[in-house]
Amino acid sequence: MTPRLSLRAVTRRFGAVAALDAVSLDVAPGEFLALLGGSGSGKSTLLRVVAGFEAPDSGTVALDGADLAGVPPHRRPVNMMFQSYALFPHLSVAANIGYGLRREGRPRGEIADRVAQAVAMLRLDGLESRRPDRLSGGQRQRVALARALVKRPRLLLLDEPLGALDANLRERTGFELRAIQRESGAAFVMVTHDQAEALALADRVAVMDRGRLLQVAPPRELYERPATRFVANFLGAANILPGTRTADGALDCPEAACTLRAAAPVPPGTLAAALRPERIRIAPATGDNTAAGTIEEAAFRGESSLLLVRLPGGALIRVSHAEEDGAPPPRGTAVRLAWDAEAVVPLAE
Repeated sequence: MTPRLSLRAVTRRFGAVAALDAVSLDVAPGEFLALLGGSGSGKSTLLRVVAGFEAPDSGTVALDGADLAGVPPHRRPVNMMFQSYALFPHLSVAANIGYGLRREGRPRGEIADRVAQAVAMLRLDGLESRRPDRLSGGQRQRVALARALVKRPRLLLLDEPLGALDANLRERTGFELRAIQRESGAAFVMVTHDQAEALALADRVAVMDRGRLLQVAPPRELYERPATRFVANFLGAANILPGTRTADGALDCPEAACTLRAAAPVPPGTLAAALRPERIRIAPATGDNTAAGTIEEAAFRGESSLLLVRLPGGALIRVSHAEEDGAPPPRGTAVRLAWDAEAVVPLAE
């Protein structure tokens, strides 16, 4: 199957800074891909390069196998929804949605039909005559999305689409966005800095840092098997324990005063391992994949408590203690920690 979007070794520099550093990426037809990273990671630059607002210094961008080099933004079968929504304040909801179709010179009847379809899909019925200043944040977000989808783009680019919404509305609108993507059949590429948002909505997540693409994988795989120290830390704040590989494929970790043994021998070059807080339990165990420690802090978080446990070698690790296991031990308590071999994720860098 030809990828809907294909980037090959795309580089974009601003002076001495490489905003994009030889990025290669494919997006399948109908896929929802999230670009995840902090400020300056290059995710918004990548979106602008695909949209045609920035020209790459090298590399290729292709849509359905056709090279987009030299194709201006308005001639690309791509739409972009900006974080600010960029609605026209003097136009009604219906006029905002149909604006792009009018610019294309579409017949009035076709515009009316397609606007009505977009209104129904985005559940904007009854709001067609309102102006943006009389809409809630969630309604404005849906109008901007309707305006982008009404042109039936093969690819929709979304720059922090939920960033202007409060926490409760973000969750609800996020699920609506996912449902709309499935219904429209368009490929979506969404930029976000919110890891929970990316993991909840996307088919795959691409983690970026300093212009480089570090790892692309489905959300569960990315969370459970991060490839690098950065990815492990960025997604869920995993415990990172540095160590030295032993002759039998374990990892000796002086800072934790313990030996980590993964489900398979750790590969040569392994410098550390990641342990998720929820994979660690308080248990009277000894041997590999166990450690002694003292609880320094505890914070109640509803369904669980977050414990900070100091290990003999100096490491301070996070442990998630489920409420169903009873109240956590108080501060200052000496505990034994244990985890399964499957929880140990080797990291090469």
